[in-house]
Amino acid sequence: MQRHTEYNNSMALKLPLAVTSGDPAGIAAEITLKAWTMRHSYDLPPFYVLGDPDFLAQQAKSLGLDVPQKIINQRLESCDYFADALPIVPVPLNAPVTMGVSDTANAPAVLASINQAVADVQQGVAAGIITNPIQKGTLYAAGFPHGGHTEYLGSLCGNANDAVMMLATDDLKVVLATIHVPIKDIPISISKEKIIFIASATIHALKQDFGITHPRLAVAALNPHAGEGGTIGREEIEIIQPAVETLRLQGFQVENPAAADTLFHAEARKNYDAVLCMYHDQALIPLKTLDFWGGVNVTLGLPIVRTSPDHGTGLGIAGQNKARPDSLIAALKMAAQIEKARGIA
Repeated sequence: MQRHTEYNNSMALKLPLAVTSGDPAGIAAEITLKAWTMRHSYDLPPFYVLGDPDFLAQQAKSLGLDVPQKIINQRLESCDYFADALPIVPVPLNAPVTMGVSDTANAPAVLASINQAVADVQQGVAAGIITNPIQKGTLYAAGFPHGGHTEYLGSLCGNANDAVMMLATDDLKVVLATIHVPIKDIPISISKEKIIFIASATIHALKQDFGITHPRLAVAALNPHAGEGGTIGREEIEIIQPAVETLRLQGFQVENPAAADTLFHAEARKNYDAVLCMYHDQALIPLKTLDFWGGVNVTLGLPIVRTSPDHGTGLGIAGQNKARPDSLIAALKMAAQIEKARGIA
């Protein structure tokens, strides 16, 4: 095998990372191509893309990016060629792509990319996966039965009920008791058992994946003013506080449910390592306000490492050379950090 330029980086892994295609009509190809061009500047670990080589080449040309390709057969070849070319495992698209218009015809290729990435990690030829954004509505229209990436990855790994969504930046880590649930259904979707499970998984991950020896977990209340003693809702009294007390009996450092409006400012963040939030926007609004470009979606509770950019498909700016790869770059670096923290890199 011909060796190309040796690629040295401080986050080098024994195996490359697998990057999925995401929805081709969005910004996934653009941010992936741009991330590769910044591999030296950001000291990125080697990765390969499971995607359509012709489409990626067309996108690179339209964006004015010089991105040579290397079609690989063995995943480990990625480490040999990464310095000089973007390694690609071909996953052909089924239909031409109109940028900004997601197409159900390409849903099978989007899912095939995810399926193969998971299989690669399970077979020991990839270190972890980084999933590019998918358009869930398009997948639903094509018959996709899962709520999103997190639920689907749990299903592929055989532990669908164990997957926990964490969103992480340098300044804040949050986990969600409910994910894509309508606001009206949140009170009936949380339970003492669910909170205990998610909190336990989070504390384990803070130790195993982030190297925090004695994790401190804050808990956001569901209701304004943490229910105001039961006058603005009783979920804190009947569900959340009992879960906290059980967690403390198990030896975990978990705080009482706190009003969310005072939980995320700079002084408050000094007192915990992560926050367990009751619903999607309660967690994502503060995180994206603090660091819109650097957020990373991390799936806890899986036997594989999975991270993802913390943004959507960007259909509104697709093909316009406006997408920033910051979150994908952060996701690549965090996946490598987790692998090293686990001691299996």
